[in-house]
Amino acid sequence: MPKATYSREKMRTLAALSPFELKAEFIRLAEAHAADASPEDAQKHRAARQMLNAGRGNPNWIATGPREAYLALGHFALGESRRVWTADDLGGMPVQPGVADRFEAFRIANPGLAGVEMLHKCVRHGIDALGFDPDVWLHELVDGYVGDNYPMPDRILACTEQVVRTYLHHEIFDGEAVAGNSLSLFATEGGTAAMCYIFDSLMKNGILHRGDRIALMVPIFTPYIEIPELDTYGFDVVDIKAELFAGNGVREWRYPESEIAKLEDPAIKLVCLVNPSNPPSLALSERVARQMAAIVRDKNPNLVVVTDDVYGTFVDGFRTIAAELPRNTILVYSYSKHFGATGWRLGVIGVHDDNVVDALLAALPDAEKRRLAKRYGTIALEPGALKFIDRLVADSRQVALNHTAGLGLPQQVQMALFSLFGLLEEGQAYKRLLRETVRRRLDLLLEGSGMRIADDPKRACYYIELDLVAEAKRVHGDGFAKFLEANYEPIDPLFRLAEQTSVVLLNGGGFDGPQWSIRASLANLDDLDYLRIGHAVRGIFDDYHREWVDAGSPGAGDDSGG
Repeated sequence: MPKATYSREKMRTLAALSPFELKAEFIRLAEAHAADASPEDAQKHRAARQMLNAGRGNPNWIATGPREAYLALGHFALGESRRVWTADDLGGMPVQPGVADRFEAFRIANPGLAGVEMLHKCVRHGIDALGFDPDVWLHELVDGYVGDNYPMPDRILACTEQVVRTYLHHEIFDGEAVAGNSLSLFATEGGTAAMCYIFDSLMKNGILHRGDRIALMVPIFTPYIEIPELDTYGFDVVDIKAELFAGNGVREWRYPESEIAKLEDPAIKLVCLVNPSNPPSLALSERVARQMAAIVRDKNPNLVVVTDDVYGTFVDGFRTIAAELPRNTILVYSYSKHFGATGWRLGVIGVHDDNVVDALLAALPDAEKRRLAKRYGTIALEPGALKFIDRLVADSRQVALNHTAGLGLPQQVQMALFSLFGLLEEGQAYKRLLRETVRRRLDLLLEGSGMRIADDPKRACYYIELDLVAEAKRVHGDGFAKFLEANYEPIDPLFRLAEQTSVVLLNGGGFDGPQWSIRASLANLDDLDYLRIGHAVRGIFDDYHREWVDAGSPGAGDDSGG
């Protein structure tokens, strides 16, 4: 195959973009290649030329059961509204007394309605397992679905908070409830909003200041890299690098003790991690969790840990770092990936009721306390006693609009139904199916590419990050690896893939991974597409090898490969 048409200089320029922005250039090239066929060949080669975009992690599955339950709830909720006030298209606000009995009558009268039995199971779980008052619980769901009120409480609806907390305990805390149900939640517009709110509120409250030292456990989702670089923050960033190798040329994507030890520096005020990681897709090891807990206990007790655990459900026995460090951790969880719900924008921030941020707020200098008392004085008579999680809510609406803060109630209802479904056996079966799906796709990708990865029981398999230089060393030795680094830009393989095979992947260097690594989502294409992607990656890799041989195999004397 020919080399990439882009010059090295242009590639260097484009490499400054975020991977998600650079992806647009890959898509343009891939679409051009897919369309570049003569009419007589178009039908014959359509499958081969179809663009395969594995660059973004939007899954190609959805959870249908909780969505059907939501639609069934809608039929009942609108009936409740019309029951109060009916005038053509004018309905009233649903009322609470007797709503549970009316729902039971509705269920019996509509046995063939799609989703009604799943809705009944979800409702009963709230009553039987969580102890909800039937009328209070049903009214929260009905009124939330109708969306006729502002969120109250603004953080998250009362029953919904207990539902989501129980779901998180089961799926993120490995079945272990936080003592006393003391994890307070703030429902947000996905993990995206959660990230923005956390950084903003920590700054607004004087916990972080422009130029402060923070740490990132890399590779990591690119916004965690890009936000600290903004002028607003200008943080001094320390990278905690996953750089262990399982064997010759096979990355383990694990953190050495020496890297985690960087967190002992008390000047590091915050550490951010995605767990399981993005893109290596590995859950944090117990060894690292223990080391971090010891560092907080003995060396850096005020360290704030932000953990983004969106992929936790893809790992058997997953246990969040928030279980080891409840006082120091701000938990972020999103429903986007597991439930195929990126368009719903559903996420939560979780903060333990006894948390280090509230302690740091209490220890602020008097001048800072006066500043913050003025900031929050219009929403609390004792603004100094306002907890951090409630400040997050207020800050999300610039304080002045605190009275209209909160995630939309129809969104919260769908979040509750997703959570309840996840707690039922149907939801557990759905989870097992997802895990089998992404694992199968990974196996097909590896079969096609011929590449090796480390065996790891904590692998989520939602993404995979492949280090091409490490693979070059493993297969053909150091001489070949040095040839690649000396003669091509690290993103050259991605341009070749897009131009020559219509395959779109992302550059791992944009996630602060190795510069010659490539990232593929295993969530958003059909199974056999990953076999084709693997073949495309292997084809590009073999092209580089031929070019090395044609150049006289410089450095071949360093060969230590197989």
